[in-house]
Order: sequence, then C-alpha cells, then structure tokens
Amino acid sequence: MSVLAWIIVTSLFGGTLSVLFAAALTLNTRASWVQMLISYAIGALLGAAFLNALPEALELSKSPAQMTGTVLFGILLFFILEKLVLWRHCHVEECEAHDVLPGPSTIPAIIAGGQHDHGRSGLMIMLGDTFHNFVDGILIAAAFMVDVQLGIVTAIAIIAHEIPQEAGDFLILLNSGYTRRQALLFNLLSSGATLIGGLAAYFMLQDMNHLIPSLLGLAAASMIYVAMSDLIPGLHKRPEIGATIQQVALITLGISSIWLAGSLFSHHPA
Repeated sequence: MSVLAWIIVTSLFGGTLSVLFAAALTLNTRASWVQMLISYAIGALLGAAFLNALPEALELSKSPAQMTGTVLFGILLFFILEKLVLWRHCHVEECEAHDVLPGPSTIPAIIAGGQHDHGRSGLMIMLGDTFHNFVDGILIAAAFMVDVQLGIVTAIAIIAHEIPQEAGDFLILLNSGYTRRQALLFNLLSSGATLIGGLAAYFMLQDMNHLIPSLLGLAAASMIYVAMSDLIPGLHKRPEIGATIQQVALITLGISSIWLAGSLFSHHPA
C-alpha cells in the first residue's frame, strides 16, 4: 500500500476499533479488563517511544542534543496543555478530571444511570478528546512519512493507549447523563479527528520535510508523558504483590509487542 493508504487505514479503522472495543469493555462492566489494558498500553507507549520514534528522530536529526531538547520541550508542553484542561475543568478542591477512570465500584452505578453530573464534564471531555485524536493523526502521518514500519508501531502504540482512554471517556459521558447510544456516537465522531489530522499532516508535510524529525520527537514526548504522568500513577493504587506482578508482566508484554511488530515489518523508507 502507499503511505497515504496506510495513514487512512490506520487512522480510520484504528480509531473506530479502539472506540468499539472500549465501549464493549465498559458496557460489560469489566473494570479489571480496563486496568489490564492500561498496563499493556504503558508498555506499548514506552516501547514505541524508546525503541522506534526516538531512535528514528535522532537518526534524522542533525543534532542529537537539539532532538533531546525537543523531547524535553514536548514533555513540558504536554504538561502545560494538560494543566490548561484541568484549570478549565476543575474546581479548586474538587476535580472530576484528576482520575482517568472511575473506580470499579462506581462503574455499575454509572452504566445503570444511577449517578450523573448533568452534562458538566461530557462536552469538555469530547472537545479535549477530539483535539487529542487530531494530534494523534498528525503523529501517525509523520511516522509513516519516515518509514512504514515506524508508522505501524506508532499506530499500534497510539491505538493501545486509546482503548483505556476511550473507556474512561465513555464512562464520563454516561456519568454526564448521556445515553449509551449517544456516548458511543460522540466517541466515534471524535475518533474521526484522527483521520483528519493524518490527512492534513500528509499534505502539509510534503513541502515541510524538515519538520518531520521534530514531530517524531514530539511524538516520543507525548508517549512518554502519557505513560509516565497519566497512566503509571493509577497503577500505584494497587500496591499488592499480585497486582504488581501482573502490571509488570503486562507492561513487558506491551514493550515486547512493539518490538515484535518492528521486527515483523521490513524497513521501507517513505
């Protein structure tokens, strides 16, 4: 397939499948599955960042120091962007955005319609998720324009972390008073921003190839930040030895799957 075809397929079907899988998880109230996916997603993100995106960015960059500076800037940038979302979304002492997912004990009540916040958080979540998906599309396109193999593993990592995130968005929409059908529809529409971002990046980067290494650096920064800041802290809420062993095993599985995906696909420069 052509690079453009790869971008369209991974952006469109990847986003749709992640939403449908997340909906299936939440509707079946399998909170333990969501927690397991979070551990796997951490491994996939870290694997894609350190085994693929960052090495490729360093290889394309004229200055390794400049590239590591770009990654450092990206981590700070994503921290500031997340703060902006929290500032708009939180009260001083109570914040609905601090927890990525509601706890297992609250999920059945939310799905049954027993509690909701009358739409206060649903719209904000959808706006933020749409922008996030748009940026994901840009990062996927930038990776594919360097190398098909890099694009595939980057897409796998992004889709892997989208599943638990979409599950959280789904539950927040239900908690805001939306019906299951409305929550599914809004999440599917939001996932379409991934394709829009991918197409926009593909046509814009044709004449701006010098931006690709920086975008790969930002992609690595995004993966590292999401894994370390948003996902890993949630694992510390289950400190028991059995849960820790399971988490380490699933993180290792996520890293291994990215390494295996990179090994299975030959190196085809774009």
